[in-house]
Amino acid sequence: MKGRVKISVSNGSLKYEFELRRNITIIRGDSATGKTTLVEMIQEYYEAGSHSGITLECEKTCRVISGRDWRLILEATHDSIVFIDEGNSFLRSTDFSEAAQASDNYFVLVTREFLPNLPYSVDEIYGIRTSNKYAGLKQVYHELYHIYPPFDYSSVFTPEIVIVEDSNSGYEFFQSLADEKPYQVISAGGKAKMAQVIEEYPDKKILVIADGSAFGSEMVRITEVAKQRGDIAIFLPESFEWLVLQSGTIQYGQLNSILEEPSNYIESREYFSWERYFTHLLVEITRGTYLQYSKRKLNPAYRAEKIQKQIINLIQKIEL
Repeated sequence: MKGRVKISVSNGSLKYEFELRRNITIIRGDSATGKTTLVEMIQEYYEAGSHSGITLECEKTCRVISGRDWRLILEATHDSIVFIDEGNSFLRSTDFSEAAQASDNYFVLVTREFLPNLPYSVDEIYGIRTSNKYAGLKQVYHELYHIYPPFDYSSVFTPEIVIVEDSNSGYEFFQSLADEKPYQVISAGGKAKMAQVIEEYPDKKILVIADGSAFGSEMVRITEVAKQRGDIAIFLPESFEWLVLQSGTIQYGQLNSILEEPSNYIESREYFSWERYFTHLLVEITRGTYLQYSKRKLNPAYRAEKIQKQIINLIQKIEL
């Protein structure tokens, strides 16, 4: 599945409206915010249709999966929006992660857990809030809001330590920027180790750089540490490859359209995270050129001063 999918579900007293952009959307929040009610309404409509008293508007089939037979149901479900409520222990399993990645469905997961087995985007973690959008109606209108909006800093942040998620080309690029600069670049060796590495530098100003398209499971820990310390900045582009494509360094006919609306081009069954798609795209469109890209080792062409400036110009209010 690919593209944006709008969903509107309502009964006589409640209405939910939201839009999905990727294969995994996470809904979090405290009790009594309407999360489980949303899932129950989807289930009731799936079972009884309009006889349920619920109206559902969506171009795709919406259904709920739960219980011990989840795998059999998922294997028989295609090109649909699958809702899963918290309390289903299989959400945390490797089996579910593998099954979801082989699926052609979009998933809406209602959970307060981290789900480290799933590469989901920071941009697709939402809470539910009541809105006055339709003031005067008898219905209570619910909408989704980003739990982690883009980070904004009131002044320029100058790091002493830059911690990069992995040790591939992105790390090598940021390490090349550090030549003759007063900061050190360190690889965390994976997103799950990021918080641990931060703790090793308790008195340093730290810039965290990670692939936002797959960093969702780590956001609770990272943001809690950042709030406690006050000396941590967080930069989460989709991926390093996305930064390169966004910088204007690469010229490609459809590139602007792809970057403007990636969901129209990224088939979820083929690319479970957008990071994988942008890596594939950059590799393909630079193949055979002096900018030929490899994820494992940085092409020296990307160390050129002009290209470096084009890329780091996308990093606002952070001095590198």
